[in-house]
Amino acid sequence: MMTKQLTIVFALLLLFSCKTPEARKPISVKTGSFIDASVERNKKLNAKEQASIQKLMAQKKENDYIASDSGFWYFYNTRADIDTLKTPIFGDIINYNYNIKNLDGALIYSKEDIKTQTYAMDQEELFTGLREGLKLMKTGETVTFLFPSLKAYGYYGDQNKIGSNTPLICEVTINSITQNQSN
Repeated sequence: MMTKQLTIVFALLLLFSCKTPEARKPISVKTGSFIDASVERNKKLNAKEQASIQKLMAQKKENDYIASDSGFWYFYNTRADIDTLKTPIFGDIINYNYNIKNLDGALIYSKEDIKTQTYAMDQEELFTGLREGLKLMKTGETVTFLFPSLKAYGYYGDQNKIGSNTPLICEVTINSITQNQSN
């Protein structure tokens, strides 16, 4: 009798202890609010920088500013009149000089500080605005670019003289463009 009762109890325990596993509920749900706040902060920063650049351009009406498709502005100090000159393409070697100023016109890096640079187009590291700006230029031209911080050194700056989120003015002169032999 006792074994019959134990068998029934054991069978009931087995029957009720075997249930399907339940999925665990997440402890917290992320809403993306940090990303949304970051996007909003960056939109405000970009609008503020663009307003500063627009104000600067309005003050310097003697320059014929051109808006690039890449989100910066520029004007020619010296323009090459020769139509046969080409703009650089991938792999071309560019020899150039430039300086960097803040929007107030204060010199951050002079041409002497930076020295003459040699750059293989799109094959080396260079901040976005300058890389895109060089593609617009020909040998002998001098162009002044106005870069919002997102086209310059962005949030981190250059870890030296250029601070976080600093829009820049760069005056660039291309000394020569050597065509890559494989182009």
